[in-house]
Amino acid sequence: MRRFWQKGMIALARSSRLKHFMQSNRGASKLATRYVGGDNVVEALDCANRLSRSNIRSSLFYLGEYVDTHELVDRNITSINRAIDMISLSELDGHLSVDPTQVGCSIDWDKGAAAFWPIAEALKKAVGERDGVHCLMIDMEDDSVVERTVALYHALHADGYPVALTLQAYLKRTEGDLEKIIRQGGKVRLVKGAFVAGSDIAHVGNAAVKANYYRLVDRMLSKEALEYGFYPIFATHDHEIHGYAIETARANGWPQCSYEIEMLYGARDDVAEELSAHGERVRLYLPFGADWWPYAIRRIGENPKNLNLLLRSLI
Repeated sequence: MRRFWQKGMIALARSSRLKHFMQSNRGASKLATRYVGGDNVVEALDCANRLSRSNIRSSLFYLGEYVDTHELVDRNITSINRAIDMISLSELDGHLSVDPTQVGCSIDWDKGAAAFWPIAEALKKAVGERDGVHCLMIDMEDDSVVERTVALYHALHADGYPVALTLQAYLKRTEGDLEKIIRQGGKVRLVKGAFVAGSDIAHVGNAAVKANYYRLVDRMLSKEALEYGFYPIFATHDHEIHGYAIETARANGWPQCSYEIEMLYGARDDVAEELSAHGERVRLYLPFGADWWPYAIRRIGENPKNLNLLLRSLI
């Protein structure tokens, strides 16, 4: 049932007709306000600064997924570079998430992947030598592009850019991908994964995915990973996993400043504030932009309870 539900939500996210209707519906703006930090980078940075005053960090993400024209790709890249320019003028972490489909990988993978180099170079120059956890976080999509996305990360990392990679606990291959990055002393954001796949390549069912997440936490917070200089980011709203990660970190000698817990803006801000108040390093995934429908509907796909919010927004 979960698999069919998520496939349905992904189909809705990719419907251009429905996207136009929802984004022009004034009532639906309540849904956007819940999960989106602003229509533009100025509003997003204002939001990030408010969060920073509560000692909560942000990872900016420009909303522009599943684009299918070169004009839209150019628009996205311009907006991403505008965000980097604004980050350079702030005191915030230079932490930016980019989805391969934003920069044209769904049109032409090689050309889209090549767009990451000038973005990474711009971010590297923008943050200079200032303190902070600065990185270009590469988001992960469905299993059909995992191999190429992992290769993209390694190529950027080998060229000396401050990059990090999102890995998904639902995929069986993640353990191997993670191990290589740990030994490089890299950065990984671990998510459960919002996509679905067959049992030949994926752990199927919530219990199996969560069990694998715990196994990956153990490796990411091992004493050996700490010695390698690895930087773990646990992106989940599962409070049981939060507690387990914190206990494991303490048991293995990880300082609170050497790992992060990440959540989505608007999803469990109360939990984020509680964790931050107890000294944990917390970051919120902070999307911004007018093209909010694909992102918001996927949040409903991940948590059917949020369907009520969508229905109320249309009344």
